[in-house]
Order: sequence, then structure tokens, then C-alpha cells
Amino acid sequence: MKFSTSALILCITSTNAFISQRTVSRRALSPLGQSTETADTDLGILTPEGKKKIIKEPALWEYNFGLQDPGIRLPHGIEARVSPPEKYELTEEQIQTLERDGVVHIKGVFDDEWVDYLRKATGDQVDNPHFWAFAGTASKLYDYIQRNVWQTNKAFANFYYHSAMGHVLAQCGRTDEIRVSTDLLMVNPNKGFKWHQDNQNGPITWEEGLRFWITMDETPADYGAPVYLKGSHRNDFVDEQAVFVNIDEDGLKEYRDDRLEFRTMPGDMLIWHPRTIHKVDGPADGIWTSYRRVLGGTVAKGGSIYHDKTGTGGVLSDLGKHGLSDGMKLESSFFPIVYPQFKESEAIARDEGRVGRSPQDIVGKIGGLAGKASGEKFFSFFKVLGSR
Repeated sequence: MKFSTSALILCITSTNAFISQRTVSRRALSPLGQSTETADTDLGILTPEGKKKIIKEPALWEYNFGLQDPGIRLPHGIEARVSPPEKYELTEEQIQTLERDGVVHIKGVFDDEWVDYLRKATGDQVDNPHFWAFAGTASKLYDYIQRNVWQTNKAFANFYYHSAMGHVLAQCGRTDEIRVSTDLLMVNPNKGFKWHQDNQNGPITWEEGLRFWITMDETPADYGAPVYLKGSHRNDFVDEQAVFVNIDEDGLKEYRDDRLEFRTMPGDMLIWHPRTIHKVDGPADGIWTSYRRVLGGTVAKGGSIYHDKTGTGGVLSDLGKHGLSDGMKLESSFFPIVYPQFKESEAIARDEGRVGRSPQDIVGKIGGLAGKASGEKFFSFFKVLGSR
């Protein structure tokens, strides 16, 4: 099996990914960082059809390495690394909806100040793209996408430490602890994603995790709304390592016609079981003329165990040299606790650059995908791409 170009680039160039602290600004002011005004699309790319793509792909030399800190002030008078995290109470009905349907839409978790904070952090990140976004962005999957953005960008780490995100997810999981297993900053999925289940959840099982979205923008009227198969988290038909899902197969007959569509608004959260089958349709031509900015990922519930997924596609969300081995309790600064409260020693490890991806682990773990069966399951991911 041949590795993808992106995977090879990650293996070859990752050695210095956390050494330099250099930051290069692409633009003096990004429309992406604006909170309430309509973004100025004059910076977009004019297509032959006359539509403007709202974000330009960064040139190779514009990517940054090392830790980044946009210096954005936290809302509500919160003092970074001092103030306790905020809380947001859910109803029992909302929690039961997640358990029954496999997904729940929680409206208005974050107010305008938090939305403004996330938009500014996202705008700064896109203006100063990190090397870890190169593979996903260059592949045209998204206008910008970066995994484990909290590890390199202090603004997102502070959001997890101080916002009500952890409290909301703890209630949804009926657990007394929440750790970030893996996250993604996603801006505009160009082609959308066909029916799939999530297998990039970090080193945990489906039952140990919860998936989340935090949305910064209104969903366009004609596309971009996530659609879920109600109750499909209970299916025992789809293989654990599969990504692409053919909902016309007989094993999914009871789920395929019962669909839930959510038009999220700024400050909303979508929370779902990692096994819940879903899709997102992008614009037919793949050109977003507005923003769809989302901070999402997977969290681990209290008591989660580390599962070494070497040899499977799921390993790509666990490429750090954290020292954990299969069966150990998931306690590490690589998977930081955010509820009931962040841990100072874990935050310091992140700030000092001791939390990040390891060249040795990248080579070793991705190398485990060389088997035919593992490779076929891994490349199931590429069947997901596409709008419909």
C-alpha cells in the first residue's frame, strides 16, 4: 500500500514542527476575525462563474511552526488560568434526547462575547496558518482545517479551560470528568461529507466518547446543515473501523428514513454519539461564499482507558509521544482535563511545548497501516468526500 502524499509530508517534515516560534501574518486584517459585520469577500478568489471563494489557500511559505498565541482577551472578565470554568445547565429532556436519538442540538450555549472570541481566534489562525493544517487544507477538503488546534494555539486551549463546554458535555455523558481526546478547527467543508460515522476520536472507544460541534455562524439556507440518522448509534451493522456508510444496505433499513437536520446558529452546540451516522452537504460547486466556522472534536468521559489504535485508521488522531500504553487510564497532558476544572500542570506542559506530535510516533503508527485490510478500512475515508 502506498501512503498518501499528505501522510508522507507529515512524516518527513514533522521533526521541526514545534521548534520555531515564528509567526507570519498573511493579511493586516482578516474578515474572518470580524464578529458581527458581513465579511469583506474582496479578498476571496474569483471563479470563472463569478462566485468568490471566501478564503484563499495559503502559500507553502505562509505556514507557521511552533506555539501560537493571538493574545485575545477572554470574555466575562475571566482571568486566564485563574478563573474557574463557566457552567451551563441542561435539562433532563435534552440529555435523554441524546441518549435516545444519538444526537442533540443545544441552542445558545455561548453568548455573543464567546462567539466573538472564537471568531477572532479562528480568524487569527487562518491568517497565520499552522503547519499541522497543511495536509487537510492542501487536499481541498476544507478551506482550513487543523487537528488538535488547542495544542498549538493558546486561545483555543483557554476556551476549553474556561468556557462551559466541559460542563455541558459532562451532563450529556452523565460523568464527573471530561478530557479533550482530539479536536478540529474546521472552516468551510468544500465538498461536504457523505454518510459516515466518526472514527477519528482519539485513543478511546465509542462508548467512552462524545462528539461535539461548536458553531460560529448561521447555517446557509440551501446547504451545510448536518443530517443524522435518528437512533443509528444503536446499529450493530457498520464495521468499527469503517468511515463511509452505505445507508441503502439492509442492515440500516430501520434508520435510513428517519432523519434529523439541524440548522445551527452562532453559539450553538451539536453533541452526538460517535457511532451516529450523519452527513453534511456542501455547495454543489464546492465554493463557500460565506463562513461555516466550527470548533469540534471528541471528548473522553471519566474513567476512559487508553486504547492503542496502531494499525487502524483511527490512529491518525493520536500521534503524540505521551507515554501511555494500551489499557492504561487516560490521564495525560496530551488529553487535558477540562471538567470539573483544568489542571495547572497540564496547562503548563502545553504552554512549554511539551505536548505535541512526535516524529517517531507518526512514522511508527502510520506505518502500521501498511497491511491490506487496514489500508482498505483506512481509505474508506476517501469514499466519504462529496456533497451528496
